[in-house]
Amino acid sequence: MTAIATPRHRVSAAVAHVHAELDAVTDASVWSMDPAETGQTLTALTRAKARLAELEARVAAHADDLHIGSEVGASSAANWLAHQTKTTRAEAHRAVRFGHDLEAHSLTRDALAAGRVLVEQARVILRWVDRLPDTLDAETLARAEQHLLAQARDHDAKALNHLGRHLYEVIAPEEADAHEAAQLEAEENAAAKACRFTLYDDGQGQAHGTFTIPTYHAAALKKALSAITAPKHQAATHGAGAGVERRPTPEALGEALCELIERYPTDQLPHIGGVNATVTVLIDLDVLLGRLEKACVLDTGEKISPAQARRLACEAGIIPVVLGGDSLPLDLGRKRRYFTEAQRVAMLLRDHGCTAEGCDHTTGLHAHHRTRWTDGGTTNLDNGVSLCHWHHNRAHDPSYDTTYLPTGKVQFHRRT
Repeated sequence: MTAIATPRHRVSAAVAHVHAELDAVTDASVWSMDPAETGQTLTALTRAKARLAELEARVAAHADDLHIGSEVGASSAANWLAHQTKTTRAEAHRAVRFGHDLEAHSLTRDALAAGRVLVEQARVILRWVDRLPDTLDAETLARAEQHLLAQARDHDAKALNHLGRHLYEVIAPEEADAHEAAQLEAEENAAAKACRFTLYDDGQGQAHGTFTIPTYHAAALKKALSAITAPKHQAATHGAGAGVERRPTPEALGEALCELIERYPTDQLPHIGGVNATVTVLIDLDVLLGRLEKACVLDTGEKISPAQARRLACEAGIIPVVLGGDSLPLDLGRKRRYFTEAQRVAMLLRDHGCTAEGCDHTTGLHAHHRTRWTDGGTTNLDNGVSLCHWHHNRAHDPSYDTTYLPTGKVQFHRRT
């Protein structure tokens, strides 16, 4: 145990006695306790833990007032406590703040010190009482605190938190609606600012992440995923006689999220955003045709199996980039308007310079669509030619006719 050398204060002496009593039962067997006594003891221990938590918070707040740790250069009593006890700094600071909060709410402090409420319940009570408007008088605030303390006798912290949201209805029912509306607006504004999303790949074929989104968007997302996991949808997707397995909710929702990502309509996404609109699968022609099994690469750098790549090549929203023998993209279809750098290199190797008749420019060339993109032309090598800057402007000049010859050359004639 951690002994207190010559305790003088009654609190210090009580802590020393607690340690002494615990030392006495460290090796005591509990097998001989009957069910009734076991239950009573477990309940008593829960109350004792709450009472000790209050005492710890009270002493922690006092340590903060005394600037404990400053003599050894600690920046705060909480940091000193974390170093001494090897608890986390966050938890130590939480204990100090809890102590100061209890100082401002004597009713809750007394209830916790007596073991009538647990720490989780006490934190909920303090949070909702502190959220009440500053314009309320002390008597009204005390009545609100007493109400939640009374509710804590029959409700755990989770249920108490729900009741706390409606606390204003109890103490000022005539103003409750306006207060709730203002409170919800404030929460929504805070939630919008707190939005965050993190994602990392573990290098073993799985990605993990966390996110924080507003309640409304969470409800909408959950409803969308629930619709995808519904037996009716699964039967329609896999076939009524396929014997679709109803997996546990977390797994089913995870699969539904993947389906939502793959099926999201690409025409609703910005040009630079959205998974389906931007993810590119680099796949060799032999792999696409099933003649070769070889890992395929996403434009983000991750690798996927050839079977997965062939499946994605069938999806309307995924961009399959078919690679030829020299690993140069041959076809991007209409998923991309502009030619890639690799396509430009391929065109230069094929065309050996500007394809306009009589032009000898070999550098600074542009990639031009033979059939314009706006007319339905595709972004692939067959529809692309190399033109210098001057002739590229002529190709888009309505005063010129452009003729593509079988030899691969391009003729320009001014219209009369």
